Amino acid sequence: MSHNDSSFTDKTRIHQGTCTLVGAGPGDPELLTLKAVKAIQAATVLLVDDLVNEEVLKHASSEARIVYVGKRGGCKSTPQAFIEKLMINAVHEGETVVRLKGGDPFIFGRGGEEVEHLRQVGIEVTVINGITSGLAAITSLGAPLTHREHAHGVVFVTGHAKPGDKGTDWRQLAATARDAKLTLVIYMGVSGSENIQNELLTGLPTDTPVAIIENASLTHQRQALTQLGQLTQTLKETGLKSPSVLVVGNVVQACAQIFQTEQNQPTTPTLPLHANM
Repeated sequence: MSHNDSSFTDKTRIHQGTCTLVGAGPGDPELLTLKAVKAIQAATVLLVDDLVNEEVLKHASSEARIVYVGKRGGCKSTPQAFIEKLMINAVHEGETVVRLKGGDPFIFGRGGEEVEHLRQVGIEVTVINGITSGLAAITSLGAPLTHREHAHGVVFVTGHAKPGDKGTDWRQLAATARDAKLTLVIYMGVSGSENIQNELLTGLPTDTPVAIIENASLTHQRQALTQLGQLTQTLKETGLKSPSVLVVGNVVQACAQIFQTEQNQPTTPTLPLHANM
């Protein structure tokens, strides 16, 4: 076999180990699925994202190798290509690899990119879903993402475009959300909130309800209720920052109703609330 013929080497290395992408959920370790826990317990190598709660790692074997490969907007991050190289090398070394990602691997977690690249070198990947922060965030305030009186559907969208990509057409999205009665769940939208607000206002009323939820599901979660026309002002007043989810739509009215009508009830949400509605 010539040095240029790698087919034999590839065949002997492929599938020596395994790789699983695991969604660690929005932060609260009790929101892990049973399947996720089993995968974490079986892992010999865990590649862990920045937003994964340390409590989740208590499920890992004491012999497992834990590698932190943080990725967070606006901060120094581990290059994606390097992470994928680590995954591939560990699988080729016979390891049981778990790529532990905040939220769900396939919702703005670059899970799709990682699966594609691993499959290109002959590695099949198992994916275990996690609860995405956009769902956990609004649920923590007692409101739904869909309600047949207020929303016929929901759109998950990122406020942070890939370099070189012009990003979301917010004007078109606003018109679609208005006409189709859709809830908008915006990830990574704080840094671009002024532009998002201005563009959405071309198609949505200024009094459209908005919820801002920072660190969804964690004990230090903070949130604010406001209107689309006051979104940027509310962010400045409250100091809410990333990681935050913005939920735009009439379903958010349920949050205000809960806090206004149940403030003296035992089931009242105990989280602090800033209301600017």
